[in-house]
Amino acid sequence: MNQSFSQNQARRNREQRLWQQKWSLKTKAIVWALSISILPVVAIGTATYYYGINLITKQIPQVRLESAASSTETELALQRQLSLLLTGMGVTAILTGAIAVFVTNRAISRVSKAAAISNSIKNKLRPDSEFTQYFIANEDELVMLERNINLFTELLSVLVKEKETEADYSQLLRKVTQWVRESFNEEDVLKITSEEIRKALSIDRVSIFCFNSNCNGTFIAESVAPGLPRILGVTVSEPGFETGYIEKYQNGSIRAIDNIYQADLSDDDIELLEQFAVKSNLVAPILKGKQLFGLLIAHQCSRIRFWQQSEIDLLTQIAIQVGFALDYTKLLEQVDTKADIAQVFIEITRSIRQSLNEEDVIKTTVEEVRKALSSDRVLVYTFDASWSGTVIAESVVPGYPKVLRSEIQDPCFAQDYVEKYQSGRVQAINNIYEAGLRDCHINLLESFGVKANLVAPILKDQQLFGLLIAHQCSRPRDWQQSEIDLCAQIAMEVGFALDHARLLQRIEAESVQGQLLADTIGSIRQSLNEEDVLKTTVEEVRKVLSTDRVMVYSFNANYSGTVIAESVVLTYPKVLRSEIQDLYFGQGYVEDYQSGRVLAINNIYEAGLADYQISLLESFAVKANLVAPILKDEQLFGLLIAHQCSKPRDWQQSEIDLFGQIAMQVGFALDHARLLQRIEAESRRSQLLVDITRSIRQSLKEEDVIKTTVEEVRKALSIDRVLVYSFYANWFGIIIAESVVPGYPKVLRSKVYDPCFTENYIEKYQSGRVVAINNIYEAGLADCHVTLLESFGVKANLIAPIIKDEQLFGLLVAHQCSSPRDWQQPEIDLFTQIAMQVGFTLDHARLLQAYQATEANSGE
Repeated sequence: MNQSFSQNQARRNREQRLWQQKWSLKTKAIVWALSISILPVVAIGTATYYYGINLITKQIPQVRLESAASSTETELALQRQLSLLLTGMGVTAILTGAIAVFVTNRAISRVSKAAAISNSIKNKLRPDSEFTQYFIANEDELVMLERNINLFTELLSVLVKEKETEADYSQLLRKVTQWVRESFNEEDVLKITSEEIRKALSIDRVSIFCFNSNCNGTFIAESVAPGLPRILGVTVSEPGFETGYIEKYQNGSIRAIDNIYQADLSDDDIELLEQFAVKSNLVAPILKGKQLFGLLIAHQCSRIRFWQQSEIDLLTQIAIQVGFALDYTKLLEQVDTKADIAQVFIEITRSIRQSLNEEDVIKTTVEEVRKALSSDRVLVYTFDASWSGTVIAESVVPGYPKVLRSEIQDPCFAQDYVEKYQSGRVQAINNIYEAGLRDCHINLLESFGVKANLVAPILKDQQLFGLLIAHQCSRPRDWQQSEIDLCAQIAMEVGFALDHARLLQRIEAESVQGQLLADTIGSIRQSLNEEDVLKTTVEEVRKVLSTDRVMVYSFNANYSGTVIAESVVLTYPKVLRSEIQDLYFGQGYVEDYQSGRVLAINNIYEAGLADYQISLLESFAVKANLVAPILKDEQLFGLLIAHQCSKPRDWQQSEIDLFGQIAMQVGFALDHARLLQRIEAESRRSQLLVDITRSIRQSLKEEDVIKTTVEEVRKALSIDRVLVYSFYANWFGIIIAESVVPGYPKVLRSKVYDPCFTENYIEKYQSGRVVAINNIYEAGLADCHVTLLESFGVKANLIAPIIKDEQLFGLLVAHQCSSPRDWQQPEIDLFTQIAMQVGFTLDHARLLQAYQATEANSGE
């Protein structure tokens, strides 16, 4: 019973407190004010009234004894006075209460207003606060104000901590961005990213998942806490993404799961995550270019984790940075690869050219190509008359079968492949079981242990001599385009080298003339550019033939031409750079020389020449001459000419044959020199692009990026002026950066107005159009354009668009002021790639400036 009584009493006390708590501050204050002001008045008035009644009651009997009439009047008078006293007391109590209420209202109005304001702020900051329902029930402004102040103190502490965390994350983002930017290959970018995020956020595992073409994929990078299962290299064949989620990742969607068991995941998804010991995860997409490359994934394994918005934002921003970095590393790797491949080709070509017989050429080829491609086997397969053949050279990694001297019969080859390989076809097979090969071919390749192969034709004397074949035996192989191109170029070079070797072997079998030819060709082959080839040729041939002059005459389009190389005895006139017009040459001789004719004239006066031809030869003091065609790229490039000036000369057949063979070799050497010059130029351009790109990437502000660009491009391409022209909203613009050679007008900050630009050029430049004008007066430009360019002193120009945030930001412009300029395609390509790099770098600079601004604001 006592316990029941205590429980009832406690319940009544709680109800009383709750009832009291439901009173507002105003109600409580008024009640207290009325109690303090009215109760004393009422108490005093009531006491006075009762005292008066008692007094009257005692005095009335005595008065009645004295006089009955007067006692009645006295009693009535006293009662009226008491009534008046009671009335005055009531009025006084009411006035006192009214004054108390007025004063109380004035006193608590500011408190009520402050409480209302604080409650409004609290509802904005914490609409779902645990105190919300209590505040609704509790109308006491003082209690509300006290609670709100306590809540504000708590929120302020949380906000300070959040600001400190955001500042730390901004600093971390800046550092990770810098580390990633300094990584020049994909592996380093991914490794640094996973390591730094895991340390910074105290996460159990950070990994990078890379998609393949089927939306399956592999974990290609991982940083994991000790004691947890490793997933690096694990391939997930069925990731379990619900329908449409790949598209969401493609569009930049982020996925944060605090508890995998409360996230509405499928059973397969939960089972997969449980294998990795995952309790919470956070996933952000990595976009490479505009395509989904993979996912940046954070796993919490030790406990459930409630991901904060700042953590989600940080992971998202780092994923974006990783995407940008992968774009850069891909471009740099491509450039480095092209430069490396070009250098490898040059080195292999030089090694092959040192070999002066077929056997050495082929042996050197298979050794060098296997090293360059890092393949398991490289061989040369040569055909016989029936298109069967034999492996005549091989370089193979130990552990795989040797196939040297193997004879291979393939009755289908002539029918299916000869014509294709004769026309230069190169075949790359990544996996022999997925290439649609016939069973007989697969069985043949299996007997050699082949999983993938690369085949390029070797043409000797313009006929299919054999095949250069690379075998990958350890596994299938995804042949890269650069590797395919290298193999094709080397096979072509082998064909040339075999032609050379065959010719040299035949000549060496001949007498002293053969040795002389070998020496001459050897000297020519040491020359690696056209000018050196021609200069060496005329020098060596003049010595070999003991003649007075040897020169090379080069044709132009109408078969007139110029003497471009000469070696002459000092006593005879020099004709170097002489231009020769022969109106009848094209009609009478081109076809003969194109077919390889060699002309020997022992005496110009006995050869039936036209008078104008004799006059021309007499002007050069010629008595006898020897002429052989130089074919370059199978076209008539010019003539190799020997002049005997001292007297007529009876040219010997061996001399004529030797001269014709040397002219043929000059053509081959010119082909080689042109190919090597093109490759070396491409290598230099690739290195220039790498150097300029790295210089630009060191600049972290737009102004520095643009300034570095114009300086580096002007130096690299030896241009008179390079500028960046930036557009306004109306497509007019201003020159915001310039590098110019002293002596030409400076145009920095010049505003350029071109009302025709919008309709004629915006769409073209937006789509990547590049304009190269060799001569502004021959390009069909409008008069206003020519006038504008003349005001800048321009003779030729080159223009490429700068795309920033996928919009046309401006133009990278090169001006040649000293003279017109024939822009070469490699220069145009390099200029275009640099303009593209400037756009990418401006995107990075803008993003970094935004981060730095955020960091600065956080610090304030």
